[in-house]
Amino acid sequence: MSEPIPSATVVLLREANETIEVLLLKRNSKIAYGGMWVFPGGKIDATDYEQSDATVTDGCDRDYGCMLAAAQNAAQRETQEEAGLDIQREKLIYFAHWTTPKVRPKRFSTWFFIARAETYDVTIDGGEIHEHCWRSPADALRAHREGEIELVPPTFLTLLEISPYNSIGEVEGAFSNAQPRIFEPKVEVLPEGLCYFYEGDAGYENSDHQAEGARHRLYAKTNKEWQYQRS
Repeated sequence: MSEPIPSATVVLLREANETIEVLLLKRNSKIAYGGMWVFPGGKIDATDYEQSDATVTDGCDRDYGCMLAAAQNAAQRETQEEAGLDIQREKLIYFAHWTTPKVRPKRFSTWFFIARAETYDVTIDGGEIHEHCWRSPADALRAHREGEIELVPPTFLTLLEISPYNSIGEVEGAFSNAQPRIFEPKVEVLPEGLCYFYEGDAGYENSDHQAEGARHRLYAKTNKEWQYQRS
């Protein structure tokens, strides 16, 4: 089992067409998660720790405030590098944390932030990122369902979570004072696809989709008819 790599990502929002839209970037097909549409982000570099008055080796990984600052620095830097957009670090809202399942060969421990886009003129380098788009959460979910774009579960569930909101103010109001949600998925392989279990599901401990009780899971079916269940 590999150790998860500390990372950060940003759900960048703008208002358009009487709703909210989110920036999605398509990753180069030749790198990890190739061809997937993701939010801007990447691993936390040594310089991100230095800017938070710490180093990788002085216990920052055990200090919440230090890691939060480093993750904010990484989120700001990666958004500029991948999309050419500047965001204000102090306005980032930390709303979720995702850790890649233990069965994966390469794992990430990712801080998820929400931010309001100040400008919309996206510039990509054609290296790690090959395309970009602004879509409403509902349209992105539709495009995934119909096979137009490929999403990974954290992106899918984030889009699902913000899809009911019609303004950035509503999103900020909902998440700014909420406790960040922690996701450490476990996986079961099924004939129709994968079942991801999240804490609180009756089948979480043993990765058993037949376990009776509470539901907190995602059925990631190969036919793209993904189903999120939470009781």
